Amino acid sequence: MKRWLAAGLLVLLAGAAQAAEPNRAPAGLTWQGDFSQGGLVTGEAEPGILIKLNERIVPVRNGRFVFGFGRDEPPSVTLTVTRDGAKGELVMLRIAPQKYDIQRIDGLPPAQVTPPPAVLERIKRENEMIAAARQRSSAMQDFLQGWIWPAKGPVSGVYGSQRILNGEPRTPHYGLDIAAPVGSPVVAPAAGEVVLAEKDIYFTGGTILIDHGMGINSAYSHLQTLTVKVGQRVKQGEQIGTVGATGRATGPHLDWRVNWFDVRLDPQRLLPKE
Repeated sequence: MKRWLAAGLLVLLAGAAQAAEPNRAPAGLTWQGDFSQGGLVTGEAEPGILIKLNERIVPVRNGRFVFGFGRDEPPSVTLTVTRDGAKGELVMLRIAPQKYDIQRIDGLPPAQVTPPPAVLERIKRENEMIAAARQRSSAMQDFLQGWIWPAKGPVSGVYGSQRILNGEPRTPHYGLDIAAPVGSPVVAPAAGEVVLAEKDIYFTGGTILIDHGMGINSAYSHLQTLTVKVGQRVKQGEQIGTVGATGRATGPHLDWRVNWFDVRLDPQRLLPKE
């Protein structure tokens, strides 16, 4: 009787340990990364596998794939894995929540908090241009090389923080702000191709967007100068512009953002741990 109870207890414990293992890759996939709000995951898939995260198809190129999670990602999301057209296997992913800061900025000119009607059409046109650039899904895999800081200076704003401008709550901040003097160099944190280079966007001023492959792109805002052009290939660490305070900015800094298509990632979570 004791032996039977002991054996049963071992089976229960083994089953509990297996069930408690979070985010285990299904057969045919391997992955590594950050299963957190704002996190990025990379992996490899066997031939013939189709992957969908919720309802979005995850591109697989040469056996490699990547996907990410947004600021307000729910505690669990569904990954569907289909093999050679067979019925899809559902995999539940657990997403770790993050805590976000609230920032209050007062004294801004009213036109910067609530844009005047005359510029609303311009803002819409610029937003559509940026959104289109972020939908690019090239075969490049430069995001796999790792990331470095695009500028040197103290962090003055973090991903996920919500700004209250002149007392009015605004959309969360999706970038990492790095304070630095005007004219300080800004470099590419990973290699890629420049897909947008605009000197004067209403909100972000001098703006560059780099495609790092398979839906991973990065943006650099409020630049004083741009030293690259659309279509140019840049290496990691190559200068792309200089820090400024153009667009809607309260002082000189770089606003650095990273996306997986339209999913906004936390740039700081991509950097190596210090």
